[in-house]
Amino acid sequence: MSTGLVDHPLLAVLTLREAWRRVRRRLHTGPIHRWRFAGGTSGKLIALPPNLRHGDPMIAEAIYAGRFHFAGQLLEPGRTSIFQSTPPSAAYSVELHGFDWLSHHAAASDALAAQNARALVDDWIRLKGKTIGGPAFEPAVAARRLIAWITHADLLLTGAEPGFYRRFMKSLSAQARYLRAIAQEAPEGMPRLVVRTALAFASLCLPTASGRVKIAAQSLSDELDRQIFPDGGHISRDPSTIIRILADLIPLRLTYLGQGQALPKGLYSAIDRMLPAIRFFRHGDGTLALFNGAGVSDLHLMTVLLRYDETLGEPISHARQSGYHRITADRTTVIADTGCPAHTSVSSNAHAGTLAFELSSEASRIVVNCGRPTTEDSDWRRLSRSTAAHSTVTVADRSSSHFARSASLDRFLGTPLVPGPTAVTLADPGDAGLGFDATHNGYERGFGLLHRRRLVVSTDGNQVEGTDRFEAVSAHGSTATALGATARFHLHPGVNVETAGDGVRLSVRDQRWLFETDGELAIEDSIFFADAGGARRTLQLVVSFDARDPNGIAWRFLRER
Repeated sequence: MSTGLVDHPLLAVLTLREAWRRVRRRLHTGPIHRWRFAGGTSGKLIALPPNLRHGDPMIAEAIYAGRFHFAGQLLEPGRTSIFQSTPPSAAYSVELHGFDWLSHHAAASDALAAQNARALVDDWIRLKGKTIGGPAFEPAVAARRLIAWITHADLLLTGAEPGFYRRFMKSLSAQARYLRAIAQEAPEGMPRLVVRTALAFASLCLPTASGRVKIAAQSLSDELDRQIFPDGGHISRDPSTIIRILADLIPLRLTYLGQGQALPKGLYSAIDRMLPAIRFFRHGDGTLALFNGAGVSDLHLMTVLLRYDETLGEPISHARQSGYHRITADRTTVIADTGCPAHTSVSSNAHAGTLAFELSSEASRIVVNCGRPTTEDSDWRRLSRSTAAHSTVTVADRSSSHFARSASLDRFLGTPLVPGPTAVTLADPGDAGLGFDATHNGYERGFGLLHRRRLVVSTDGNQVEGTDRFEAVSAHGSTATALGATARFHLHPGVNVETAGDGVRLSVRDQRWLFETDGELAIEDSIFFADAGGARRTLQLVVSFDARDPNGIAWRFLRER
């Protein structure tokens, strides 16, 4: 469902706040103040942080050959510099100017890759680094670039000519000064956190006054306290965000220790909370659960990060602040979204998947959500965020949360999700097994209904059963008229499907499960977006019923072997 400024006052408030934030940032970076970003070099780097991100030498080779593939799109500029070419999308521009792709050159670990990396950085300094403005100087992009340049300084500066060394250090210092000037005006959520992280790196690695090190450390600690829940989740409710944050925070922690600096309390506390959260969101095959913007999992990076997890033990079963349940019984794992959507100000990647769940057994994914597309196609991205792309229930083919209707509003605010559910109530299922009994009010405004889902996993893990029904809380339309509701169970592409009487048999590797329901069952096409090779065709089990039937539907997955 879509909405606009007239329909939802919150969007109007966010639009005014964003407009005022942009005005303040423009004032900070206008002609009167730009002299603050100029200046000499910072001499030599005094620390070289480690880089935990794993690159691909083949991608470095493609970049050397002039093939720049970012955000699922390819650009071949020919003899023109890539930084003079028009990016095909905003997402492409973010990846290009963020320079995280230097990890591919580092992985190649040869003189040619280092030379190519230096040439590209020098090109950027010459073509983009002298004028502050445009996509390259969006706060989060500039911060990612600062982190990438610092963590790959060994690659860039070893064997570099003195002229490049001076230009590099001068640009690095100017970008650090720019970020210090606009840090408070960075958008809420991840952009503001990555800016604070970049400034902490700069304070440790560039020659600076000791007071600035303390200020950067305290600012980062305060931001982490605001954004990281006690259970280790992030305020965006995106599981993959935890990975991206830790990939910066752990090298930062090592840099503090290596420089003999006091480790900020907020930093080590956040790391200690977030590392167990990775295990909370992982399925048996090592991939992350696909909720609220999570897509293709970086298995190598997660493995590296978990080497720093000293908590051991089993993950918690209920991440209360993040709003998720994890139910594990023997070989079976269910992960479910049992929380309200993220606040609109940090919801640019949020999905309308309240009470959706995923099911895996051993190393096999069975029931999934569609996940985030590897490309930034606006239609696919909007589809992937809809309730219908999740293993939960829709009413009249509408999502439980709303999206902005205007494309211009999407561009200005970053495609926010307007929370439909404002309350999710939870109860224990009793002695029936492990699980939850949850209700959300995302359909109350449009239909006067509460969606109630009860999900129980048997203690031996051989059965996952549930019920879905709606409870009327106000009069909306005639109760005598049927109102279509649809429960969807999206299947992983690796699952084979065949009918078995009134049910459906699911086969994956050496396992076999039987799905049964008392509703009207159909097998339909679906799309699995979270595959490294791009979107893949798959199937979904679709159960139709009347939302005004107080009995709703019952369903179960039964392990046959």
